[in-house]
Amino acid sequence: MYKYLLRPILFQFDPEKVHHFTFSLIRFLCKIPGVASIFRAFYSVNDKRLEREVFGLKFKNPVGLAAGFDKDAKLYNELANFGFGFIEIGTITPKPQEGNPKKRLFRLKADSAIINRMGFNNGGVEEAVGRLRKNKGKVLVGGNIGKNKVTPNEQAVEDYKICFNALFDHVDYFVVNVSSPNTPGLRELQDKEPLTKLLTELQVLNKDLSVRAQSRRQKPILLKIAPDLTDEQLLDIITIVKDSKIDGVIATNTTISREGLSSPSSLTSEQGGLSGRPVRDRSTEVIRFLAKHSNKSFPIIGVGGIHKAEDALEKLEAGADLVQLYTGFIYEGPALVRDINRAVLR
Repeated sequence: MYKYLLRPILFQFDPEKVHHFTFSLIRFLCKIPGVASIFRAFYSVNDKRLEREVFGLKFKNPVGLAAGFDKDAKLYNELANFGFGFIEIGTITPKPQEGNPKKRLFRLKADSAIINRMGFNNGGVEEAVGRLRKNKGKVLVGGNIGKNKVTPNEQAVEDYKICFNALFDHVDYFVVNVSSPNTPGLRELQDKEPLTKLLTELQVLNKDLSVRAQSRRQKPILLKIAPDLTDEQLLDIITIVKDSKIDGVIATNTTISREGLSSPSSLTSEQGGLSGRPVRDRSTEVIRFLAKHSNKSFPIIGVGGIHKAEDALEKLEAGADLVQLYTGFIYEGPALVRDINRAVLR
């Protein structure tokens, strides 16, 4: 119904406005008695064989929602009704920020893709914490954290630590985002020296907070990387993961490449990160490279270009332990979550 009835209507309007409208609609529908149960009955696949234990957490299924969709933790309880095994909120920054000037979100329909240059628009970490306190425990929640645009890279560690400290009691795992192309200079933090420093300091804080909370274990920390890294840089990532003792990698974020696109140049020339079908193959290549050259020594969450069940299976076979949806969820609708879980069972 979504793909053939709702999507053609929604795609007639500005994508950012549609995003906010859809949020309001889902929230409204889930308040109607019985509707949330209908969503769960139609989209959720409940089977013990789908469960995955990864970095010490038990996921009811391997399909998650990537960061960027529910930036401010406004809808994670309602989105859980669509069958996700986990939902990642963010990217969250210490202080609220409006992000980049509009228009900043573009559909490339011919390529089943999106270009965004949102720029970490969010209400700040304290606002997110207020909403996360209302977590009903329906689904595991990850916290994707970043730095404010005005914070120089030399002080970026402090921004990540502020977010980590505030969210520690409210999320199940953390994702360090240094790979968005939409915050000036952010990707420079992917270089070996600053990235090692950042992750090492977060691990120290992680240990301190777990001791303070009298918890036996620290929160898992994952690193989200760009698909545009060279093989040499990917080898550095493997070393950094080992040295900092973080728990895994999310591969991959959006790309700055525009290779092989069919959409008009008026769209493809827009600045920002490209997601969707065009990044599928490169994302899978990165997953396969990391799994092979690390001897599968750490978990990988695969994301990028998953528009059908076969795309997800390909990433799992390449070495991913879990997968995430974003652009595919927008183009294909919530039935994609169900279809992937059914395919995993088959």
